[in-house]
Amino acid sequence: MSKKNHKYIFVIGGVMSGVGKGIATSAIGALLQAKGFKVNLMKIDPYLNVDAGTMNPTEHGEVFVLNSGLETDQDMGNYERFLNRDLGSEDYMTSGMVYRSVIERERSLGYGGKFVEAIPHITDEIRSRFQSAAEASHSDVSVIEIGGTVGDYQNFLFIEAARVLNLRHPQDVVFVLVSYLPVPGTIGEMKTKPTQNAVHQLNSYGVQPDFIIARGPVALDAKRKEKLAIWCNVKPEHVISAPDISSIYDVPVNFEREQFGTLLLQALSLRTRVRRDGLEKWKKFVRTIASATEEVRIGIVGKYFDTGDFVLSDAYISVIEALKFSAYAVGKKPVLSWINAKDFEKDVEKLSLLAEYDGIVVPGGFGETGIEGKLSAIRFARENKIPYLGLCYGMQLAVIEYARNAVDLAEANTTEINKHTPHPVIDIMPEQKKHMAEGKYGATMRLGAYPCFLKKGTIAGGAYVKGQSSKVSGSVSERHRHRYEVNPEYVARLEKAGLVFSGTSPDGVLMEIAELPRRRHPFFLGTQFHPELQARPLAPHPLFTAFLKAAVKRSGKK
Repeated sequence: MSKKNHKYIFVIGGVMSGVGKGIATSAIGALLQAKGFKVNLMKIDPYLNVDAGTMNPTEHGEVFVLNSGLETDQDMGNYERFLNRDLGSEDYMTSGMVYRSVIERERSLGYGGKFVEAIPHITDEIRSRFQSAAEASHSDVSVIEIGGTVGDYQNFLFIEAARVLNLRHPQDVVFVLVSYLPVPGTIGEMKTKPTQNAVHQLNSYGVQPDFIIARGPVALDAKRKEKLAIWCNVKPEHVISAPDISSIYDVPVNFEREQFGTLLLQALSLRTRVRRDGLEKWKKFVRTIASATEEVRIGIVGKYFDTGDFVLSDAYISVIEALKFSAYAVGKKPVLSWINAKDFEKDVEKLSLLAEYDGIVVPGGFGETGIEGKLSAIRFARENKIPYLGLCYGMQLAVIEYARNAVDLAEANTTEINKHTPHPVIDIMPEQKKHMAEGKYGATMRLGAYPCFLKKGTIAGGAYVKGQSSKVSGSVSERHRHRYEVNPEYVARLEKAGLVFSGTSPDGVLMEIAELPRRRHPFFLGTQFHPELQARPLAPHPLFTAFLKAAVKRSGKK
């Protein structure tokens, strides 16, 4: 154990994927934190990828980057947003990480020539990582989400590791099953049998859930609670109703109504450490969401919008949430529209539809698909004075658009798209070219938190000064995930033509923020980093808030 009587809560899914384990884990963390405990949230992904960096966002969702540079599952973003603090690399685990560590130890005779097997060596490594995460965060309680669904082959060893931990320290471990209770349309009655079967499957692993979070389209009634309690061997009050709701940020409040936080503490033999309502600020935020009625319309021009509605929100989840937080901060209800950049390539007349929006966002991405459509949208936003926010690729494309149409470099491009462009205003970092030549793509980008020095008298500088404090005057720390940069050879020409690089690396070599002066445009700004990764419900990101203020101003004029 990381220290005497350290507590563990394991969150496991039942019936089907997508039932909300990540949000439930986040909400549990928020509840315990509100009761005065230091919590670390941990995500286990059972796939063999070492990290999430090489996964297609249309299949797996957004890649969330930590300060350390580790590329993780999007649930880590929810964890940070609900806890309102940064998490470390130790709080993320994949099967690939575990197996690689064990194999590397075996290759260096770390096991003294013994047979190396899944049990106990893999499960020992898993438990060691539980301990490392707890020690690194100095937490009182670890809430650990085991990815997948009970019954999956891939997550069995993680459940087994948790079972052994519970066997050795039964007073310090709690299991929570997040399961789905369907209401078939032709029957019209909520059915408990799928959850009963999920519990029985979990029992076959030697694990008995202490709590069941009953997900469903409607709230659980007393009869169903009693039925689950009888057939699943849990206390009726330990069956937590979790109906579908309009906002995921209502979940901690709903759990609190069910006394879930108090019940968890009782199960772990803990007492609350605060007398005040630790969720007071959170409840105020939830009320702000409910009270926002005046709309602000934001168009998001992207490339992942023709792959099905089921993956849309996951591909850009941090951007979407960051826009919401800042919209609520300025008292508006965000209305977000998904605009496929490829539509503008097929029909340029559709660009006029962008005039309906109060602001335009071009988020990050990779590759050639939809690029010319994005460039057309950026030009329309610039020339028609529509507030524009470009994120990572969105900044790079804004620089390319400006080079083509304001600096008279008609063939300006990024070498990611055209290696032979005569004007590579965006080029790969020299140290990355070797990796690319060798076919190494995983974890080879500029990843994680880097300092950014701000120029005074700029839109970005003003936003940060008003929006957040910095330990170092004139600098902030932001997270990156990219290989390509603004080519230093073109910076002087771009600046002479009016583009302002308001944020740079400490040595002035890398351009981190590009903008147009307010006298030329109400808000035209792009960031090489991903500010959305540090936006929180209780601490909206200042650049997003500045963008939303400009959008609201345009809305008022319209």
